[in-house]
Amino acid sequence: MSISIVGAVDLTPNSKSAILIESSTGKILYEKNINEKRSPASMTKIMTLLLTMEALDNGRIKLNDQVFISKNASGMGGTQIFVKENTYVSVENLIKGMGIASANDASVAMAEYIGGTEDNFVDMMNKRAKELGCKNTNFMNPHGLDEENHYTTAYDLSLISKELVKYDYAIQTTSTYEDYINVSNVNHWLVNTNKLVKFYKGIDGLKTGYTDNALYCLTATMKKNDMRLISIVMGVGDKDKRSSDTISLLEYGYSMYGSKTIIDKTKYEKKIYISNSKNREVKYYLKDDVKLVVDKNTRDIKYKVEEKLLDVKAPLEANSKVGTLYLKMDNTKYEYDLIVKEYVEKANYFKTFINLFKDVINGNINTMI
Repeated sequence: MSISIVGAVDLTPNSKSAILIESSTGKILYEKNINEKRSPASMTKIMTLLLTMEALDNGRIKLNDQVFISKNASGMGGTQIFVKENTYVSVENLIKGMGIASANDASVAMAEYIGGTEDNFVDMMNKRAKELGCKNTNFMNPHGLDEENHYTTAYDLSLISKELVKYDYAIQTTSTYEDYINVSNVNHWLVNTNKLVKFYKGIDGLKTGYTDNALYCLTATMKKNDMRLISIVMGVGDKDKRSSDTISLLEYGYSMYGSKTIIDKTKYEKKIYISNSKNREVKYYLKDDVKLVVDKNTRDIKYKVEEKLLDVKAPLEANSKVGTLYLKMDNTKYEYDLIVKEYVEKANYFKTFINLFKDVINGNINTMI
């Protein structure tokens, strides 16, 4: 049994497993059986929502797209928004159905729309989980109803949640307590299954869960003092204890830890040589601030910073990655993207040759100034 005891007190006495992380770094602030495989119930929808947000972000789908409702989607049991077969529901309303009301039918409809079939979407879920570093996760469906070999862990869910909270629209949706949507030409009232978004100031997501096998679960998140925390509790006996364990984790996190900006992205500017670009010297920047989560009692913060640039060639789109900044602290390595902010134009053949010749002479290939 793996458990992080704080002052000889278990912060989550009602939970079979639990974790508390800071979202930008992924630093674990509290853990309890975090690699124990458990049924996630509707917290499965965190991955469904993530794939939906990514499809929106890359333009594959749009909020006003009308999704055809299949017999499979309309026949889902459990929590529903009662989509009807052979009707159309917008992507926006299906997202609200998933994120607010935890609707299984909305999840299947979105899965079929993005993946073509529910099975294809489940394959996408498992592929994405592996990409995020999940080693003890296997999804069998996009909604979370109990099914053999459908499992994950508190730690793996924290990796998926850490990615989802990067999307403001996901936070906007999961923090909505109630809303009305049109479902198959019928107005439907949605009430958030996560009551803490209304009754505990600051909590703005993410997802509840309950099945007979999973018991009560909750992935919660809030941002305070420029630091976003994510807490996960699994296998709790009742709703109230699920809430109390969650609040215990978040209050502990904000009382004991703080976020400190080590490098301000607005003050970070360097140059990289790109031999085939029109302007050989190209400015690059930090994509995000370099922040550390530290114990509030810590006074002397020791860390080491180094860079590794990629062998990039023009043309480059704005915000393209050209390298990585590594920050090492307490045997942990954090990674931050280095990017160009503007389009990098490719030089013509003659200009490329001249640039390359100068770089060889001056020893500037793959270096920075």
